[in-house]
Amino acid sequence: MSKFIPGRQLDNNPGDLSVLDTRPMPRVVQGLRKVPEITIYFWIIKLLTTAMGESTSDYLVHAIDPVIAVGLGGIGLLIALILQFYVRRYVAWIYWLAALMVAVFGTMAADAVHIVLGVPYVVSTVFFAIVLAIIFVVWYRSEKTLSIHSITTRRRELFYWAAIMATFALGTATGDLTAFTFNLGFFPSAVLFMIVIAIPAIGYFLFGLNEIFAFWFAYIITRPLGASFADWFGKPRDVRGLGLGDGVVSVVLAILIIIFVGYLTVTRKDIKSDQQ
Repeated sequence: MSKFIPGRQLDNNPGDLSVLDTRPMPRVVQGLRKVPEITIYFWIIKLLTTAMGESTSDYLVHAIDPVIAVGLGGIGLLIALILQFYVRRYVAWIYWLAALMVAVFGTMAADAVHIVLGVPYVVSTVFFAIVLAIIFVVWYRSEKTLSIHSITTRRRELFYWAAIMATFALGTATGDLTAFTFNLGFFPSAVLFMIVIAIPAIGYFLFGLNEIFAFWFAYIITRPLGASFADWFGKPRDVRGLGLGDGVVSVVLAILIIIFVGYLTVTRKDIKSDQQ
């Protein structure tokens, strides 16, 4: 996808005293350094966090009191977002911790709408789709763009995380809709979403589909895709899962996420060379 490169390039000439400039970084640079570059690693970790969000949420609400589980999820999300908003630039482990906690709490919120309030999955899916659409409309009317490469202010960052929260809730409801309401089960649902997520990729690379639309399309679908695989691995065989257990799946996914985020922290492959 196209990339916006802010600011001027500093002269590497040793005599150029501008490299010693200690003034605060321009606001535009700070904003861009709060979001990773969209690489293959971004999509891998995104899928892993969506899957872990599903398995961790399901494990917690069954292992302890559901109210306490939701409370812990909310506290974890609050702490992660405070860290994300506090740092001045993109930090891999902080960003992905925030994304993971959004996945966990977003799953709990979507499940609560169905289990506690008794709202059918089709209704909750439509509801969260409308919420996401409203966020996008307000975001665009306010900022004139939905590109994550243009997140240069606190307000745009708030819009970004609000949209992410809505995509996780929508994706959770959509995955449950196909698995339970449409009675596809977990693995067939995962296959379905693998086909759907190929649409924006093919459209972008072969037919010039708008990159911002393609990104958000794919981003939304990663949620039910990852959750469907997590449920397939973790849920009991009597509901068409493999029966490994949500706790085991969560631990395995956590290890994989730590490995990938650690790799990015060391290599900085998710940061543009001019920002390192």
